[in-house]
Amino acid sequence: MTDPAQLKQQLVDCIRMLEQSNIIDYNGHASVRAGEGRMFINIGSCQRSKLTVADICTIDMDGKVIEGNGKPPLEFHLHAGIYKARPDVQAVVHAHAKWSTFLSMVGQPYQPVYAQGSLVHPMPVLDSPNSINNPVMAGRLADKLGLGPAAMMKSHGAVTVGKDIVEAFVLANYMEENAYRQYMALQIGKPYSFSEQEIELCREKLWNEALFKRTWDHFRGKLG
Repeated sequence: MTDPAQLKQQLVDCIRMLEQSNIIDYNGHASVRAGEGRMFINIGSCQRSKLTVADICTIDMDGKVIEGNGKPPLEFHLHAGIYKARPDVQAVVHAHAKWSTFLSMVGQPYQPVYAQGSLVHPMPVLDSPNSINNPVMAGRLADKLGLGPAAMMKSHGAVTVGKDIVEAFVLANYMEENAYRQYMALQIGKPYSFSEQEIELCREKLWNEALFKRTWDHFRGKLG
């Protein structure tokens, strides 16, 4: 496992970058696995715009605080449910992202209208706006996510997952940028949606650790 201090700092950077990019606001949370049956996650009461490592707690999959200065978000179940269902997932981001939520509010399917946005297509939608604050709802979301990298919750928000926090962050950014472009194009007419062949070519070129890091570094540089 990566050094815990480094993981916590990456988690802080992720949440602050999401807030700065208007993907999360005073709500929203992200987590990384912290060994068997544990995770690092931001405490529910923290100020996302001024997050520090002191705002990261360690909890078990039942939400018990092992270390930290506060309690986890009520939706820690969302993270726990995905980690239990997906051994491959090492990081989870949940945001009440504006543009993608607009789509789910009106039943508009997520369309891959820009290359990077195709990486999270197809986008399953949990047909409930309810908070993922109990094991039953967490199980429903994990089932809807399946083996994919992202899912939306109707009139609520979205979740992205990854092999590390860099990947989960970057996919959240790509998802929301695609949703923004789709929304804006819909104001003019019917947006072009990438074909399956075009999506496959995008994945071959763009699902790339070096490109993910470049995207992360771009937003990380803005934090100062």
